Amino acid sequence: MTKKWLMVDGRWLMATLALLASATLTAQTRPQPGTKLTLDQLKAQMFHVSAGRRLHPKAWPNGARVAVGLSFDVDNASANLATGDLISESITRGEYGAVDGLPRQLRRLAKQQVPASFYVPAVRHLLRPQMMPSSLASSRHEISVHGWIHEHLPSIRDAVAEQDMLNRAIGTLTKAIGKKPVGYRAPSWQFSQFTMRQVKAAGFLYDSSLMASDDAYEILLDGQPTGVIELPIERIVDDFPYFGGATNGGMPNPDEVERVFQSEFDVAYEEGGLFILTMHPHITGHRSRVAGLEKLIAHMKSKPGVWFATHEQIARYLKSGAGS
Repeated sequence: MTKKWLMVDGRWLMATLALLASATLTAQTRPQPGTKLTLDQLKAQMFHVSAGRRLHPKAWPNGARVAVGLSFDVDNASANLATGDLISESITRGEYGAVDGLPRQLRRLAKQQVPASFYVPAVRHLLRPQMMPSSLASSRHEISVHGWIHEHLPSIRDAVAEQDMLNRAIGTLTKAIGKKPVGYRAPSWQFSQFTMRQVKAAGFLYDSSLMASDDAYEILLDGQPTGVIELPIERIVDDFPYFGGATNGGMPNPDEVERVFQSEFDVAYEEGGLFILTMHPHITGHRSRVAGLEKLIAHMKSKPGVWFATHEQIARYLKSGAGS
């Protein structure tokens, strides 16, 4: 028995050493193109899409101290389809979001009577059209654009193809909900060099894909104001990194994740700021995890002066200059 354990442990050690050696070699040979660029060239890269004026009002509606924008990326298996990952484990894990995850989350939101913004890849809707009416059953929620098939935009490398997918996504959701969505969130939160220009040209009120601040801000494109409001996201307040997403379930204790989210909210409350939380129905829609979400909502509601709003409502309030 001991011999078998040592053999297994030895294999693990050898595999670990091999990975470390590979990582070291990769680090030693990593390309360094930035070292050959001028400062102006670096500025063009760094500030192609950047943060403009910060939008931190002195007060939120009705004198509220903090704005809370709950959001759900309703990906299901769209990202797997985009990459050709047709393994049954991947596909069915994604479909859990449509079958059980989203309905369970919607029930909890209805129980707590709080709104949320749902970012939907168009293909996800076309494959499961019956799910859109359930998302819209309450007039308090919002549907926004989240790509065509959860495509990885930096890998497309074709402005025409990217524009076509954006147009189809907007058209599909406009037909589904009866009006043009005003919000955009890039799949995987990643822009290509073309994305921001296309988002601006499409007339979106706001984006929620970038991470340059805790506060909302106006997006600059090549140093010029776009008029598009950014409602920033962050991996710290996203369920995916904690729960493992497409691997093994990740952190086993949802209470630990809820504590991180609660701490982020508490500081936002102290600062009179903005709290944006990102969740996925196929991840947080599981029983133990949605229970943690309900505990978090209860904690937030226990404090006076908390404004729960859709991202559209938050963006329109900031755009109006109210509370400044």
